[in-house]
Amino acid sequence: MNLENAKRILVIRFSSLGDILLTTPFLRILYKKYPSAKIDFLIKNSFVDAIKYNPNISEVFSWQTENEIKTIVAELKLNDYDFVIDLQNNFKSKKIVKKLGKKSFSFVKPNIKKFLLVQFKLNLLKAEKSIPERYVEVIPELEMDGNGLELFLPENINSGLSIDKTIIGFAPGAFHYTKRWTIEYYAALGNMLAEKGFTIAIFGGKSDIEICNNLHNKIENSVDLSNDNQLFQTAINMKKCKLVVCNDSGLMHTATAVRVPVVSIFGSTVQEFGFAPFGVKSLIIDNNNLSCRPCSHIGKSTCKKKHFECMTKLTPQMVYKNIENFMSKL
Repeated sequence: MNLENAKRILVIRFSSLGDILLTTPFLRILYKKYPSAKIDFLIKNSFVDAIKYNPNISEVFSWQTENEIKTIVAELKLNDYDFVIDLQNNFKSKKIVKKLGKKSFSFVKPNIKKFLLVQFKLNLLKAEKSIPERYVEVIPELEMDGNGLELFLPENINSGLSIDKTIIGFAPGAFHYTKRWTIEYYAALGNMLAEKGFTIAIFGGKSDIEICNNLHNKIENSVDLSNDNQLFQTAINMKKCKLVVCNDSGLMHTATAVRVPVVSIFGSTVQEFGFAPFGVKSLIIDNNNLSCRPCSHIGKSTCKKKHFECMTKLTPQMVYKNIENFMSKL
C-alpha cells in the first residue's frame, strides 16, 4: 500500500505521555513526505496537550470514557479516511480500525521478545531500534530525518524560573515504583549539586506532587514546580535547565522533546525496550550486574526480590560523578 495519493490519514495512539511524544518524529516525517494529506490524530483526553499545537496534525480527536468511543467512531467515519495508521495496536485500537473499514498499517510490538527477556533473560532485543525509528518503519516509504522529539508550546506560557542561576531539573516520579530512584538518593544528589552552586528545580505531575513536596523539603534552596499535569508549564520551565535528572518516565521524554539534555536512571526496565532518551545529549545510568533485571517491561509496584538493587546500588555519589563527567561535555 502506498500513501502517495492519500487525502486524509488517521493516526491512532491513545496514551501515555511518553508514548505520544515518541510519535512526533513519525508525524513530522509523514507530513513532510505527504504534505497534501490531512493527518488527524486519535488520542485520550488526558494527553491531548502533547500534540495540541503540533503543526503536522490537522485535527485531534479525543476520548476519555468507553461510552465516548462509539460516538468518536461515528464521527471518524464521516471523514472517509484513505488510510488508518495504528501505532497503539491493542484490542481497542484494532476494534476501531475494523469499524472504520479502511486500509491500515499497524505498529508491530515485539511482545514475544520482551517476554523472553523479562522471563528468561534471553535478549533478542539488542538489535532492535528505538521506538521512534520503529514507528517510522510502519510506513515503508518513510525514512528518519535525524531530528528528535517535538513538543510545541503556546506563546503565552511564562517560566516560573529566573535565568540568573544555573538550574538542574529533577523529575523524581514514575508511574511504577520500580522505575523510581529513591527520594533519599535524589535528596543526597540534590544537596551535592546545591553545594556546587546549582539550583534544583523539581518537576512532577499530579501523581508526583507528594514525592516532589517531600524532596523539596530535603534539598536546600530547591524549587518545587510540580503541578496538576500542566504539561506546557512543566516544559517551559524545563527549557531553563542545564539538564534534567529523571527516571524512565514521561517527563524524561518531555525534557528531550524541548531539547534539554537528560541523565536518566533506569531501574527495573532496560533501554533495549526502545524507550531510551531520543534525539538529545543523554546519559543512562543503570545497574547491569543483576540477573533479575529487567523484571518487567513497564515497571512494577514492588521489587519481587525485596532488595531493589537495580536502584539502591546506584548511589548518589556514583550518579554525581557521572553527572559531573556528563556536564563537562555539554
